[in-house]
Amino acid sequence: MRGRPAAAVAVTDMARMSNGTNKRALAPFILVIAILGSGQAAFASVLPEDRTDFLYHRYEGGGVTIDGPSVLIRKSVGKSVSLAANYYVDMVSSASIDVITTASPYKEERTQYSLSGNYLRGNTTVAAGFTSSEESDFDAKTYNLSVSQDMFGQLTTLTLSYAFGDDTVRRSDDPSFFRDNIRQQYGIGVTQILTRNMIAALNFEVITDEGFLNNPYRSVRFIDPGSPVGYSFEPELYPRTRTTNAIGLRTKYYLPYRAVLEGQYRYFIDTWDIESHTGSIAYLHPWKDFVFSAKYRYHTQTGAHFFRDVFSRSEATNFRGRDKELSALSSQTFKFTAAYEFLPDGWGFIDKGTVNFSLDHLIVDYEDFRDISTGAAFGSEPFYQLKANVFQLFFSFWY
Repeated sequence: MRGRPAAAVAVTDMARMSNGTNKRALAPFILVIAILGSGQAAFASVLPEDRTDFLYHRYEGGGVTIDGPSVLIRKSVGKSVSLAANYYVDMVSSASIDVITTASPYKEERTQYSLSGNYLRGNTTVAAGFTSSEESDFDAKTYNLSVSQDMFGQLTTLTLSYAFGDDTVRRSDDPSFFRDNIRQQYGIGVTQILTRNMIAALNFEVITDEGFLNNPYRSVRFIDPGSPVGYSFEPELYPRTRTTNAIGLRTKYYLPYRAVLEGQYRYFIDTWDIESHTGSIAYLHPWKDFVFSAKYRYHTQTGAHFFRDVFSRSEATNFRGRDKELSALSSQTFKFTAAYEFLPDGWGFIDKGTVNFSLDHLIVDYEDFRDISTGAAFGSEPFYQLKANVFQLFFSFWY
């Protein structure tokens, strides 16, 4: 909970291990799509394959190190049901800019358990899941449900989804501190096969949050003439509600020589006056039993209406925040992925396996958040820049 980088959470998500299909003749193409992620949407009315994934991930950047393992097991029960279980661990060591300026470095561990299932009947797929995440001062439980319907000769797939989250926020230094947050997410998506080589997906989601939405450890700074450095700190205070809206478009084009070109765009806006644009382009190229990919992502956003790097005085506004992720910012991500398919003829009960490696290099420029750890004079501190690397290595086995 204490200063976990949003970027780290996003790029180390186990969901990047996507599902394939049981059509062995399409194996080279499936491997390409699997590296892109969300390949299942390209094939209508098919349950996920039986497979097991073993992942190790590591995030390093901004004084924060996050690493740990994850295991995902998926198995079909009959011809209509597929069940999955996931175990995921984050071990965090943090001396981030948020921590070293107002608190002491810390270490903690987060464990996450997930159970999910898919039920297929005709052209309809129902998916449900439960996720529980625990750490020393933050617990989260999420329940999700979605229904997908294939239409128009299985060229179009319509998906409706809903998720309910119940979070509990605590403080490790105050046993009496106990706050709740309720989160609901509504989504609708359409996936359309446009040509034999091109597929597109359009998704819209609304998320509502209500409760304690800020970090209990983070502080804001305000001008204080009586302080030797010219400023002092006080606890931040966020609104108790937030509604976000996002729409995204994703397209994949399958090139004649089995390569894939992908483009994505996402627009986001919320009631805190944050507005963002995110775009990315990726290219995947197969070579023998390998698939290589490169991806570039650009993100820009405005700041929240209650964010200030420094406030004019103590309790200057009704709501106050200095989380750098709420600042106006821009970021660039460069990603490289390599995958190798082995055991093409199987081994025992295993049909095939793949080993996958990815590296993300992230650069974030914060346009209204100053790095006060430099010791520069008040008001002349440089704006903070984050550079981080994310490594992922995982093995997948189909059976």
